[in-house]
Amino acid sequence: MNILILGSGGREHALAWAVMQNPKCDKLIVAPGNAGIAAIAECARLDILDGTAVTEFAGDNAIDLVIVGPEAPLAAGVADDLRA
Repeated sequence: MNILILGSGGREHALAWAVMQNPKCDKLIVAPGNAGIAAIAECARLDILDGTAVTEFAGDNAIDLVIVGPEAPLAAGVADDLRA
């Protein structure tokens, strides 16, 4: 399973660490991530408030699951764009 986590804080670092423990995780990408996250997962430069960009990135990278960490992308409607 290919997983994308949106965010760059401590919450997202903890999520990334936990996701990496699951043997079903084949690939983990965190956008935008941070230096600590980069030690355990791939980081991607992506505007996490742009639902179209996130949706295209997920499609281009065969992402099966997107985990939205911070509230701002939720308020911007990114989850709605992904569902559509």
